[in-house]
Amino acid sequence: MKKTLCLILTCFLIGSVLIGCQQAGETTVEEHDTPEVAAAETEEERTNDEGIDVGIVLPTKEETRWLGDEAAFREIIEEKNYKAEILFSQKSSAIERTNVESLINMGAKVIVLCPFDATAAAAAVNEADAEGIPVISYDRLILDTDKVDYYVTFDSMEVGAAMAQFLVDQAGDTKGNNLYIYSGALTDNNSFIFFEGAWRVLQPKIADGTFIIQNCDKAVELSDKLELTRDEFASIMSTIDTEWDMEVCKSLAEAHLTSKDASAKGKVFVLSPADDDCARALSDTFRKDPDVTELIITGADGVEASVQYIIDGKQSMTVYKDPKALVKATMEIVDALLTGKEVQYDTTYNNNKIDVPSIQVGVEVITKDNIVEKFFESGVYDGSKFTGWQ
Repeated sequence: MKKTLCLILTCFLIGSVLIGCQQAGETTVEEHDTPEVAAAETEEERTNDEGIDVGIVLPTKEETRWLGDEAAFREIIEEKNYKAEILFSQKSSAIERTNVESLINMGAKVIVLCPFDATAAAAAVNEADAEGIPVISYDRLILDTDKVDYYVTFDSMEVGAAMAQFLVDQAGDTKGNNLYIYSGALTDNNSFIFFEGAWRVLQPKIADGTFIIQNCDKAVELSDKLELTRDEFASIMSTIDTEWDMEVCKSLAEAHLTSKDASAKGKVFVLSPADDDCARALSDTFRKDPDVTELIITGADGVEASVQYIIDGKQSMTVYKDPKALVKATMEIVDALLTGKEVQYDTTYNNNKIDVPSIQVGVEVITKDNIVEKFFESGVYDGSKFTGWQ
């Protein structure tokens, strides 16, 4: 009788421990800076695991923009109770590929990939496709592979055009305005689209003398041409490539300003790369130059760190790209793929191999004049954190 009782108690205790372990191991979202942690899961654990619903790879934590996207993804993932993994590639194509391989090993049903290098990312996409995993190209288009299933992006042409149009509007009918231009990283296909959108607006105003480009001889050389090839755009952008890096922005601006005399300064117009972090770095550098008497500078993303700059007049505008809207559109595709429904899209983008079915999200210009309505009253940001606008 005692032996029987002991056996029953032993079985009960073992069962309780197993149940407790299972509950302790349940997670919804995991996040790792590098793939090593994600890849540490043992083969036995992978075999027993049912896989994750969606794996997300973002390019870096070093840029404010991507932290907003991460937060938006996490909010929807928790809302829908998805099992998900968020990885960051830290501006490395090698880490990015390892991240994708880790997600494949975890049994991801869908992979969302924002590439660091648009061309290099094709190899990782091909690996996912070989395992039957659909890939959504997020924000930046993955190039040179026919295995990209969908693309979700902001209207990047409109972003560039809106920044340029703001400069044109500020210049009005005046002539001979000093213009400095900067581009995003050449590894990012969006940089070309941003710059093309801006060029289409600025080129006629450069040709008619409204603006004088002060920091890019190649742009001056091509300033009589509205339609440029990708190679011609690259020849301009390669000399003003900020690499989406604030320190590179500062170094470039310092070099440009040092090489110019006071006649190339005064009231200065700056087309920044479509990134608020870069806009602030450029603003700080230009405003330090004693010969710069007035600065009109564009930005894009609408990150919180630029809000006070806009209020204070240190950054003239931003093109707001709502990360929640982009993430929502992306997760609608994920939902459809997971439930076997037809994916709805509104346009296509060619990635040199195929026309990728795409969803395009709109953008909005924010200035000091409408920042209260668009950011504070709408609840995007808490106005109490900022000064000088009441």
